[in-house]
Amino acid sequence: IYVLWGPITGRKRRRRGLVPGLLNLGNTCFMNSLLQGLSSCPSFIRWLEEFTAQYRTEQEKSQEHHQYLSVTLLQLLRALSCQEVTEDDVLDASCLLEVLRMNRWQISSFEEQDAHELFHVLTSSLEDERDRQPRVTHLFDVHSLEQPEITQKQISCRTRGSVPPMSNHWKSQHPFHGRLTSNMVCKHCEHQSPVRFDTFDSLSLSIPAAVWGRPMTLDHCLHHFISSESVKDVVCDNCTKIQAEGILNGQSIENQKTTFVKQLKLGKLPQCLCIHLQRLSWSNQGTPLKRHEHVQFNEFLVMDIYKYWVPGPKSSQDQLCQKNSEETTPGMKDGKAGKPSDAEQPAGTKPLFMNGASSSSSSFLMSPGTFPLAAFPECRAPLYLYRLMAVVVHHGDMHSGHFVTFRRAPGARGSQWLWISDESVRRASLHEVLAASAYLLFYERVQGRAQPQS
Repeated sequence: IYVLWGPITGRKRRRRGLVPGLLNLGNTCFMNSLLQGLSSCPSFIRWLEEFTAQYRTEQEKSQEHHQYLSVTLLQLLRALSCQEVTEDDVLDASCLLEVLRMNRWQISSFEEQDAHELFHVLTSSLEDERDRQPRVTHLFDVHSLEQPEITQKQISCRTRGSVPPMSNHWKSQHPFHGRLTSNMVCKHCEHQSPVRFDTFDSLSLSIPAAVWGRPMTLDHCLHHFISSESVKDVVCDNCTKIQAEGILNGQSIENQKTTFVKQLKLGKLPQCLCIHLQRLSWSNQGTPLKRHEHVQFNEFLVMDIYKYWVPGPKSSQDQLCQKNSEETTPGMKDGKAGKPSDAEQPAGTKPLFMNGASSSSSSFLMSPGTFPLAAFPECRAPLYLYRLMAVVVHHGDMHSGHFVTFRRAPGARGSQWLWISDESVRRASLHEVLAASAYLLFYERVQGRAQPQS
């Protein structure tokens, strides 16, 4: 009865300074915790508003009602971030499950689910929704062709196969979209293969076994993620070419296989960064286990050391003054990538374990809204500086448990933290947030402090 119709008593009005909770529809804490985390990212909400602008125009022209994931998600996130006028203490997010089922995602609310998997479902469904939009007005769509913005020249161009430019909001990726770069270097001839790119919407970091049982930081996980690895028996075109030049009479030779060193870097850092700490492990008997170690993280995150930088004569000062448009195209020069030297790397990119409590700052808590550059003298002006917005925590084991969320209060109370467990909402301290055993971390990029001229 409680699941179907809610509590018998009337719903209470929300207390001042808090956000609405979400009704648990039966093991839906995974969805509720994720929605609270997403609603704490203003950039993601702004992107959804731009993304759904086309739908508002369509609804004005047509009487048909379309169930779009982006529209449903925007309405929920606006209500959870107090941008919608509502005084309800608890909201119902069952509409999101209904839209996902319409998109052929069978998500049962009565089975154990994972918040990180649902995050992938939402981002991939938003990408599919964007790709399904018609890029060219169909010739049989007389109503759209009669609009004044469609000129006769554009119509005639479509009959010849030319495509007019697409609207910008269909081109833009969601704020969690980033790119990874993969660099391969031959250990024998040091030939560098062309940089390969791959996309991501979240960084899934494993907890390195080398630091199990010891204090570990988020930097340990990030360094383990980009650490180089050896790949054996890879055909090296350069080694094969060198050997072919030394053989006379045009004799055929076999492809030379050598060992390559592979390393990942972040070619494009997103505006909103989701970090997933993998806590699944396996025992010697092959049974799944959950790792409960606490990974230390800070309110601010510096990602410059993990960014792929273009090798070249630019000084660190010049690299720090690059415009933000640089991040739209991953670093690449002549199709090759190189590891920048210490002089080429921007300030603050030395491998210093600072994204987490270190020996010099283990008892240092950052004041809200500020970045204590004095605490890290080697990091004067980080270019890729992120601020913690939400933390999703999982209590329990691999088979059952409960998700809760720490998130920033919206608006002017951005320095105030909240603890949310489905319908329950209370205030929390930053110290309590940083002491949590994080499963998902939501960061949003902020403008770093400008480096003074020398």
